[in-house]
Amino acid sequence: MTIRLTFLSTSGGEPTPGARFGDAPPTERELGEARAARADLPPHTRAVRAPSLRCRLTAEALGLAAADEPALRDLDVGAWQGRTVEEVAATDPHAFNAWLTDPDAAPHGGESVRRFCRRTANWLDAVADEPGHVLAVTGPAVVRAALVHALSVPARAFWRLDVPPLSPVSLTWQRGHWDVSVGSAAFEATRRFTVIHRNPRLHAGREAAHAFVPSAGTCDDPLRYPRVDGADYATTRP
Repeated sequence: MTIRLTFLSTSGGEPTPGARFGDAPPTERELGEARAARADLPPHTRAVRAPSLRCRLTAEALGLAAADEPALRDLDVGAWQGRTVEEVAATDPHAFNAWLTDPDAAPHGGESVRRFCRRTANWLDAVADEPGHVLAVTGPAVVRAALVHALSVPARAFWRLDVPPLSPVSLTWQRGHWDVSVGSAAFEATRRFTVIHRNPRLHAGREAAHAFVPSAGTCDDPLRYPRVDGADYATTRP
């Protein structure tokens, strides 16, 4: 049985200069971009969304009647909620750096990255029991957490996964491995990766031994992706 799940990420929610931790409505420009993306939505059997205001308004702009899914809520940043990235980094730089580098750190009193990845993985495992194609509108952190699980990379790779807004990220489970594709026919570059699990029993949320290889028939552009030792390296398509 083939199960497919496609994520569409909203903008916002990133620990970048000028950003504020917490939920905020999308701008008119962002809503316009979502409306323009309607024609490129993949066929799907059902749609879900994270419970945030940003995700609700983005789903509506995409023309989706998406069900609220609490398990897709964003990473809980605890006491940092509502504060700017600059403020947190200036007042408590050690805590902020720990949060970005240690997946078990939760200096804000909310969730650690590892716990967040586990919560997202639990939902992903449940979806894998359903046939069909699910379309999910979430924040970028949820997509990162899903990729950590699907690709069996360590949680410390979480911040090294780039998730552009409204660029489809599709996970397909078939024949004992995940295929991950980024982009669609509407995008010039579609990037695909396959994870071959050397022990299929270890795929569920564990940092198992695996091979991370580009799929055949994709673009020739060099790509960078996280190695399990935390470094970067580039690869080209065969």
